[in-house]
Amino acid sequence: MMNTTLLPNNPYLLLTPGPLSTTKSVKSVMLRDWCTWDDDYHQIVQSIRKQLTALANGRDSHTAVLMQGSGTFSVESTIITAVPSTGRLLVLANGAYGRRIGEIARRAGIPMVVHDSGETAPTDLTRLESALAADSGITHVAVVHCETTTGMLNPIEAVGCIARDHGKVCIVDAMSSFGGIPIDIQAVGADFLISSANKCIQGVPGMGFVIAGRKALENTRGRARSLSLDLYDQWETMETHQGKWRFTSPTHVVRAFAQALAELEEEGGVPRRWERFRNSHRILVQGMAELGFETLLPPQWQSPVITAFRSPSHPDYEFKKFYVRLKARGFVIYPGKVTDQETFRIGNIGDVHEADIRRLLTAVKNSRYWLED
Repeated sequence: MMNTTLLPNNPYLLLTPGPLSTTKSVKSVMLRDWCTWDDDYHQIVQSIRKQLTALANGRDSHTAVLMQGSGTFSVESTIITAVPSTGRLLVLANGAYGRRIGEIARRAGIPMVVHDSGETAPTDLTRLESALAADSGITHVAVVHCETTTGMLNPIEAVGCIARDHGKVCIVDAMSSFGGIPIDIQAVGADFLISSANKCIQGVPGMGFVIAGRKALENTRGRARSLSLDLYDQWETMETHQGKWRFTSPTHVVRAFAQALAELEEEGGVPRRWERFRNSHRILVQGMAELGFETLLPPQWQSPVITAFRSPSHPDYEFKKFYVRLKARGFVIYPGKVTDQETFRIGNIGDVHEADIRRLLTAVKNSRYWLED
């Protein structure tokens, strides 16, 4: 597999939670055009769907639906299709993306309640247990696995177990974790698991997907509050017509995603990619600590996907200046998203390897302009 950093047409490495740096081979397959009606293309779609359910350990019980747009399109598609007019959604939030699920529900007129545990604390399982025991009107529970506001990794297996014990439908936003962190959809008990092409599987932006329990999805017929985001109708068309999308599909993105899935398998599957991410994260955190940077979260809550660092307290520090200096040295990082603390974020998913992280640390060391005399 060719490292992105060696390509002359890539002036910098993306150290973000997506879009991310992709391999030359993923980009190159987009040079060919595809007909949305052609059987060859439909076979690619069907192969992707099978591979996704296999990755989640849901071959027999679950199915995969591909959806145009960014990952949020797939999240919204799931929420407005899964929750009936007689239902109520409980959203477990501890960052911007959990709160976004709540906003999706609010705009769609879906009755809901949000349990917000704050941006630096994991999901409150005791509060969840109490809420479901006290309120039989709650029908669905939604949680974000890896909250990229901070890099928080929430306990989805525990959430799924509690939801299942109370007979609730469980929705997991695994946008920034699926394909890079092992997820057994059976163990989690997720009825709907949502992710995107341009995250840990290392495809390009333009499509998301939902891995749904067949029974749970079959129960959603006619519920959707949108035409284009009707998850059931999208699934029914793909099932009936063997890989056909209802509306124009992002053919180049789909083909790139198929290549990215092949490269995931070549790397050794999710366990090996998870190992690479964890190794990069370990080197990153250790090296940044040596340079005077502190992580926002404690290690037990931190995912290996993206890490939030506290901004230096020096009066001359400005993120934009730091960002520009790093970009000039070939690295693009992410601004902070925490509302009550100054932070910045560094991701290590995508075609990023140990040597890249070590080069980044050298660049960070040489970009600390606020320490210059």
